[in-house]
Amino acid sequence: MKIYLGVLAVALVASLPALAQHPQQHAAPRPPAHGPAEFHGTPHPPEDHRNFNDHHGHPNAPHVDKDHWVGHDTGRNDPHYHLDHPWEHGRFTGGFGPEHHWRLRGGGPGRFWFENFYFSVAPYDVAFCDSWNWDGDDIIVYDDPDHDGWYLAYNVRLGIYVHVQYLGA
Repeated sequence: MKIYLGVLAVALVASLPALAQHPQQHAAPRPPAHGPAEFHGTPHPPEDHRNFNDHHGHPNAPHVDKDHWVGHDTGRNDPHYHLDHPWEHGRFTGGFGPEHHWRLRGGGPGRFWFENFYFSVAPYDVAFCDSWNWDGDDIIVYDDPDHDGWYLAYNVRLGIYVHVQYLGA
């Protein structure tokens, strides 16, 4: 028994340098329980270079803070999300909300996919997904109640979201 304890102690001591080499990672934010409600009120005027950093330590990108969708306040008439032909490729039916995590399987902002579903990121939102891992991040899809033809793809690892258009299966 003493030999086993000695081997265990040596193994633990030997593993400490390996643990010290990895910086502490922050826990991923909790995914929102639901998508944003339809916006009511005075819309935030559309801007080309908007600041989304609402609190110290929050990302300067559209994100969710305790079920508040930061940045989803421009209303129905935001020209950044106008489509002449909403849902021209059909509607996404794979599943919405935190019960449906989708692992990205490739592509990039212009065209990405998971399972057999294809999407593209809104041109205005492309810069917000520059840290996405297109071959492995999990996303959650939510319906966008304000912008016809768009969905919201929430990146589980980063806690940010972008507008995406469904391209079909």
